[in-house]
Amino acid sequence: MKPPPFHYARPDDLGEAVRLLAADEDAKALAGGQSLLPMMNFRLARPSVLVDIARLPELSGLRREDDVLVIGAGVPQRTAETAQLVRETCPLLGLALRHVGHHQIRSRGTVGGSLAHADPAAELGAAAVALDAEVVVTGTSGRRTVPAADLFVAPFQTSLSAEEVLTEVRLPIRDARCGFAEIGTRSGDFAIAGVAAVLHLADGEVTEARLVGLGIGGTVQRLPEAEAELRGHALDDGVIDAAARAAADATSPPDDLRADPRTRRAALRSAVQRALKQVSNA
Repeated sequence: MKPPPFHYARPDDLGEAVRLLAADEDAKALAGGQSLLPMMNFRLARPSVLVDIARLPELSGLRREDDVLVIGAGVPQRTAETAQLVRETCPLLGLALRHVGHHQIRSRGTVGGSLAHADPAAELGAAAVALDAEVVVTGTSGRRTVPAADLFVAPFQTSLSAEEVLTEVRLPIRDARCGFAEIGTRSGDFAIAGVAAVLHLADGEVTEARLVGLGIGGTVQRLPEAEAELRGHALDDGVIDAAARAAADATSPPDDLRADPRTRRAALRSAVQRALKQVSNA
């Protein structure tokens, strides 16, 4: 299929991009296009104007600012996945990115574009919430910072207004262990369920745990029941199994063409076990 007619604009800077988006309520920002263009081809999205932000200098770059890893929203996912700085400061991001589609998709898709798309089965959303990340967005009223936990409000819907552009992702650098796992029909497919895990340990016991599930609801979501099973305990097989059961039992996943709720709960339980065993073996 082909997309419906649209106009194309390629602004020279972020300010012009924001003005173009504000001028037409049906305009859409285009970065890597790995989600938007297929939706247009299937007539699920009908933007009147595509505002190409892929080459804006304000959206580029990877850098460290004190104890924060800063990633420009336009950085390709493959660039972030392979960057030494990411491996050294935020390994969970690299673990999550390996599960995003295929190599070709990650070479075009952007870090910020995935977050702004707000797919409830997206790996980067779960990783961002687990890492307690923030995103910086720019609109007609200027810049503001949004916690990743407040970014996702519904399937494919964020708390950003129509003229705002997600410009950078800020990830706290902390001394923590991490794990990521997902269960899908095939490698590269959307996950039936998955989890991003960030744990802090002291004297062999878990002092803090952040587990975020994907593919189990309208948005990525924390798994507080599983987190409670971990705190104050050594990360042995019994504790891992208890946390995995708690995550599955407390979840009310959707029923759709890819999986029924029972299958998703089973997949989540398995994903939690795998992710936590990654942490325990680190």
